[in-house]
Amino acid sequence: MNAKEEIKLVDAVEISSADFDKKCRKCKESICCNSINQKIPTPKSKEDFDHLLWQVSHENINIFKDVDGWFLHVHTNCSHLLPGGVCSIYETRPWVCRDYTNDYCEYDVRIRDGVELWFSSHKQLEKYCRKRFKKWDQRFELYE
Repeated sequence: MNAKEEIKLVDAVEISSADFDKKCRKCKESICCNSINQKIPTPKSKEDFDHLLWQVSHENINIFKDVDGWFLHVHTNCSHLLPGGVCSIYETRPWVCRDYTNDYCEYDVRIRDGVELWFSSHKQLEKYCRKRFKKWDQRFELYE
């Protein structure tokens, strides 16, 4: 990084710090910037749940259900976060970041603690599937 880029980065940090509200200033982990929560269609069939089993088998992937529906949760840090949780592109951040409201956010209650269902492993989701579908193991007949 050259000196010119360093100055821009410092300027962005100073501007963004002034714009954060009180709740965001208290949040040193940047909780809202360390995951992607993608709404997914409500799983209904064995095939739907089998697909979710595949997804949750990958690192940093969780599945959850809350009052708004089902979500794929990808635990990953935004590449624009600086130490202390400051956004290095605050003035030019994407619309989804601008539109985000922290009225009730993960600073208040972590996703994991405020949802109806949370699956962070194949084993957890499979246990749920076995309860939901009496003939869970017969799902493989769908593919034959």
